[in-house]
Parts: sequence; C-alpha cells; structure tokens
Amino acid sequence: MDEIKVGLVGYGTAGAYFHAPLIEATPGLRLSAVVTRDPGRAAEVSARYGAAAVAEPGELWERCDLVVIASPNKTHVPLATEALTRGRPVVIDKPMAPTAGEARALVRLAAERGLMLTVYQNRRWDGDFRTLTRLAGEGRLGDVLRLESRFERWRPAPKGGWRESGGPDEVGGLLYDLGSHLVDQALQLLGPVREVYAESDVRREGVSADDDTFVALSHAGGARSHLWAGSMAARLGPRFRVLGSRAAYVKYGLDVQEERLRASASPAAPGFGEEDEERWGTLGTDDDHVKVPTEAGAYLGFYRGVEACLRTGAAPPVDPEGVIAALAVIEAARRSATERTVVTLPLGS
Repeated sequence: MDEIKVGLVGYGTAGAYFHAPLIEATPGLRLSAVVTRDPGRAAEVSARYGAAAVAEPGELWERCDLVVIASPNKTHVPLATEALTRGRPVVIDKPMAPTAGEARALVRLAAERGLMLTVYQNRRWDGDFRTLTRLAGEGRLGDVLRLESRFERWRPAPKGGWRESGGPDEVGGLLYDLGSHLVDQALQLLGPVREVYAESDVRREGVSADDDTFVALSHAGGARSHLWAGSMAARLGPRFRVLGSRAAYVKYGLDVQEERLRASASPAAPGFGEEDEERWGTLGTDDDHVKVPTEAGAYLGFYRGVEACLRTGAAPPVDPEGVIAALAVIEAARRSATERTVVTLPLGS
C-alpha cells in the first residue's frame, strides 16, 4: 500500500492530543476519518488534518486500513472486536480491556485473522523512562532493589466526566488510567510480578472512582515496585526514585511531550522530546551524585513501529501479551484494595 489510511475512533483528550498529531507526523500514515459527534471537533478535524468527520464507527470501516481506538474505556473491547472481525488491524489506547481474560480474547481473534493488534502504551517512550532503562541496562544502578514511580496531580476540584464519576462498568479511576502506565513500566523494567498489595481511595466529593491509589509489587527477580497515582498531591513527589545496589536515580517532573502536544507543537519538530537541563535527574548517592541528561522522549517511535509492522511485517511496537500481564496485575491490585489482602499471582500470569 502506498499510504495507510487511519480511522480514529474518538477525538477527546486521547484522540486530539495523543493520537491525531502523531499519526499526521508519521511518514506513510494518513488520518483519513475521525469518529466524533461534536460539531466543533468535527470542524477541527477537517481544518487541521483534512480528515472526514463521521458520527458512528460503522461509517469508518470502509474508509480506513487501520483503526485506532481512543474512545471511552468501556468501548475498547467491543470496538476492537468489530474492527478485527471486519479485517482491520487495530491500535487500542490503554487500558486495552477491563480484564486480562477479555484482552486474551482480543489477542486470539487478531491471531486468527492474521491482523496486527497493539496497545498505545506511550509512556514506554517517555524520556525519563528511556533514561532509567538505559542506566539500568548499563549496570550503573547495580542491582535494582526498589522502583518508586509516581503520576501525581494537585486537582482538588474534579473535572467531571466518566473517568471520575463512572462506576466499575465505565472502567474509570486512576488504577486503570495512570496505573496502566505505572504497572506497564514496572514490568518492563523489573519483569514478572508474584505478589500485589494495593490501597485505593476516593478522596474528593462528587467523585466515585478511585483518585488516590498506591500499589506495591513484589517481582519474581526480588525487586519491589511502589507505585502512586493521585489527584490530591499538594506537594508532588519525585517522578522516579530508583534505588540500586550501587546508586540511585532520582527524577522530578513529567516528560515534556504531553505538554508540548497540548500546546499544538508538532512531534516532528526538531527538539520536540528534548528536556531542558534544569529538569534532568541525578544519579549516585547523597554524598556523590551527578546530573544525567534525559534521553529525548520519542512518542513518534510508537506510530513509526505501527507503520513498519503493517508495511514490512516487523513486530508491533507493543506486544499485547505484555499488556495482558499488566492487566492481571491491575486486576489483582483492585482485588487487594477491596479485600485488604496481598494477592499472589500464579507463575506465567
């Protein structure tokens, strides 16, 4: 195919900031149609991307070669199932599914149809996580003993919407939202998990889904991960504090790519993912540490991987099997928080 036509389901925050700009900036991909019922968003889609705005997913299938699902979480599985059944490869925004079982069913369907299925775990391409992965791979931390990882916000006034007010059927709350990134990164860095403990609370009035969650993971290799996602952090902790047998890596502040996408910067612009020196993390001990340049963030790497997979048969940028493992951990964390217990995962989960 000369050009891969992309159909995007959903043009809220995920579709408008995390998918459409990256699709546009990826050679070989073209945003062909977007599902949105909002007149203002439809006008933006047409003016900015020259894409057709359609009201229903059913109007999308014949317009595209690839389907990207960035709609509310509860729609991910039914929409992906329909797209795969109609012979279209699929990108799903996180979380892939509410349960590991539903995710496995999607993987089986994609395999039966011989179609690509991948998940938009874009935080694997955050500059700080890329830096941490490199430092660990080079042995500069020694043996990693504990990963502390946070996505915290100070948002005492709820924004509203299904993410905060929906029940379990909406697959809302921070455990499935930011927790999908935190758990995925922990598994990527430290491998399989054997035990899960979690605390999950609702701290703000008018909110019914978790907005203050802590998850502790015991990895099969002996390391531990302590993960926080919260909306009531009046003072933010470090994004990463990673303790090793030789040194620690400490990093404050979020990856710069999200703020630049929200400011309409092109992800193809020079320096798009680069971080200023004052935001770099440090490596070492209290008595002896140095600043470490942050690797450039590279969200474009995901869609470049999608294009290569469809065009050349390369591996998808995110293997959905790894995402199934993360969903099993998230399910265990939900159970742990509800039952106030430690949940043991079986080997091979």
